[in-house]
Amino acid sequence: MSISGTTTRRPSQLFRNLNAKIASLPMILTALVVFLGGTAWTIVYSFTNSKLLPRLKFVGLDQYERLWSQSRWFTSIENLLVYGVLSLIFSLVIGFILAALLDQKIRFESVFRTIFLYPFALSFVVTGLTWQWILNPDFGVQHIVRSLGWESFNFNPLYDQQIVIYGILIAGLWQGTGLIMCLMLAGLRGIDEDIWKAARVDGIPTWKTYLFIVIPMMRPVFITTLVIIASGIVRLYDLVVAQTSGGPGGASEVPAKYVYDYMFLAQNLGQGFAASTMMLLSVAIIVVPWAYLEFGGKKRG
Repeated sequence: MSISGTTTRRPSQLFRNLNAKIASLPMILTALVVFLGGTAWTIVYSFTNSKLLPRLKFVGLDQYERLWSQSRWFTSIENLLVYGVLSLIFSLVIGFILAALLDQKIRFESVFRTIFLYPFALSFVVTGLTWQWILNPDFGVQHIVRSLGWESFNFNPLYDQQIVIYGILIAGLWQGTGLIMCLMLAGLRGIDEDIWKAARVDGIPTWKTYLFIVIPMMRPVFITTLVIIASGIVRLYDLVVAQTSGGPGGASEVPAKYVYDYMFLAQNLGQGFAASTMMLLSVAIIVVPWAYLEFGGKKRG
């Protein structure tokens, strides 16, 4: 009886919400063809000597050896690591602090929320050009401060090879922190008010309530936020092109710009595909273990 009952239930579960499953087939097939097909195509042609047009003339690991022998690629990797680590830390810290302040039911909360979120509505190109003007030493922050009497003040990060990536980081934080703030604020508003009351009754300081009670309860929000920030870090391109075009002297190169330059400017598709594959591999190294621990552990539990 149990076997027949199981076999009877399985077909019913298979055909449950059949219309929704049929309607989602085109989207699923498109995603499979575009994403998986494009990924496989890129990996295969990264082992060829494709130039202006793709061609299946395999050269083994030559493209990868050339890639890792170039100082420009190492510079782009270093910049991405610096930008990525600092962007993760500062976005989460600043976004959470702003959300915690707005969660105090302050006056004109909607106005402040709109002001903080407004930069996210701008494109990266507009943001990059705006901060290029703000950080320009001739008429930006440096010029304004010097006009106030501090003649020795020096602040021109976009023209200094040692700190140019930090100038790009400032623009990225200005644009993206508002979204992180809204996500954190939504998570804070989801915390039961009784938890706050119980903490106040027990005499727990506010900072301990946030650190040991609220933040652990907001774990799903933090995971979503990390995924959003990480995807923006890997795709970093528009901001760099708008602010510095990779300069000065190639000091602000990033992997996405390296890929674009070799595929469309240098007309070397094989080298661009190799760099794209390395970017995909770096993402997989991070995402696959996280997905296994996040979802595989739950299934085993």
